[in-house]
Amino acid sequence: MKTPNKQILTTSLLLLFPLLLAAHGVSSADQETLNNGGLLSYIYVGAKHMVTGYDHLLFLAGVIFYLNNFKDIVRFITVFTIGHSITLIGATYLGIKADEHLIDAVIAISVLYKGFENLGGFEKYLKFKSPNLLWMVFIFGLIHGFGLSTRLQSFDVGSSQFLAKIVCFNIGVELGQVLALIPIVFIITQWKSKKSYTPFYKAANLYLIIAGIGLFIYQMYGYFYGGN
Repeated sequence: MKTPNKQILTTSLLLLFPLLLAAHGVSSADQETLNNGGLLSYIYVGAKHMVTGYDHLLFLAGVIFYLNNFKDIVRFITVFTIGHSITLIGATYLGIKADEHLIDAVIAISVLYKGFENLGGFEKYLKFKSPNLLWMVFIFGLIHGFGLSTRLQSFDVGSSQFLAKIVCFNIGVELGQVLALIPIVFIITQWKSKKSYTPFYKAANLYLIIAGIGLFIYQMYGYFYGGN
């Protein structure tokens, strides 16, 4: 029993670790990088934002838990990518912006939603079949992209090469997403053959629910009381 328990503890810490990262927000160091680095700096900052974007990664981890093969993982991640690219590029270019706390609160709900769905919450507690996952991933992708757009619009990007800067930031987000998902996909897919996978699956998705609730409360507190 010691080995499975150690595995569960190790992976739980891996899942919790992103919540300890503070680089998800907008920093003066990132602004300085954008001011001095040209278009490549937008790729770098976009990648950095996604790698440290615990809310985005928690949702994607929840999606991966639900899938059984690599082909489906690629299909669903592609749909999510299309969704967040639409709103990231479109909303930024058109200057459409919302309060970042409210957007991040909705993103927190997406994390809660995925954990709840993975544990069969719709059938068990609400007595109806969960919505089509592919469509939900696309819809949540649009919301996540709007959150990314809100972050990008918090920077001073100027007017020169405006669209190119947005696209480069989006490319960085995609690269960061791939880098961040590699260990997540590896851990989950490799664990599926272990006897300890079932308790790990339940514990991890319960954590997604708790994390979603916690992040939602945190963002709403920030919205009403000016927290950062």
